[in-house]
Amino acid sequence: MKKLSAAALFLCASAAHADNDFIVYSPTVVEGQTEVETYGFSTRDGRSTLNGASGYNISVAHSFTSWWKAEAYVGEFNRDPGGQSHPSGYELENTFQLTSPGEYWANVGFLAAYAHSKLQGVPSTLEFGPLLEKITGHVDQRFNLIFGKEVGAGQSSAYAYRAAYSMGYNINAGRSTYTPGMEVYLRPADNAYQIGPVFSGELRSRGGKEMEYSLGVVFGINPGAPSRTLLARLEYEFF
Repeated sequence: MKKLSAAALFLCASAAHADNDFIVYSPTVVEGQTEVETYGFSTRDGRSTLNGASGYNISVAHSFTSWWKAEAYVGEFNRDPGGQSHPSGYELENTFQLTSPGEYWANVGFLAAYAHSKLQGVPSTLEFGPLLEKITGHVDQRFNLIFGKEVGAGQSSAYAYRAAYSMGYNINAGRSTYTPGMEVYLRPADNAYQIGPVFSGELRSRGGKEMEYSLGVVFGINPGAPSRTLLARLEYEFF
């Protein structure tokens, strides 16, 4: 009974302070590449408990080897429904590429991250899990399964997990790529399951610089999820 109570408390805390994790990671690491990225979300719902939540992150990443990329989230800001926007903490994220592209049926990687919470009463967390990507012709599919564990004062012994899936169709046009597709987010800890269309693009220069962008909306497919969540991302990559 104590274990069940601890798990319930952890799940409730996760739902009350949901992170801005609307992203589907690729396991691919490009050695020597530096990235500056921002992405965010905003919810729309007729219920005041779910309407108006938002968040945005700002991060800087660098791939030190052909298999390891480190990313520091220098700014994480969130707003709960009916509340004010506030800084929520910092995060150090590591992506490890475990297989060479095309070596097996899917490209495999692993994510390991530490998120330091600045919010009173909200513990910091460790996150880890596999990253998969399958590219077949123009179709790019990604799947992430991320586990979370609280650490520090007030931590729970329970684990939570979330899953994300994306599928896009790449259309190449010179130095540009356009990718209409869809994304799916499954969050049992928040009792939120969402799916919707996302349009992404990539603009490349001859000097190896790239600008990636993405706009989309995911719809709640169960009562615990917001009716609509607007998504936006922008990333600049260079060597």
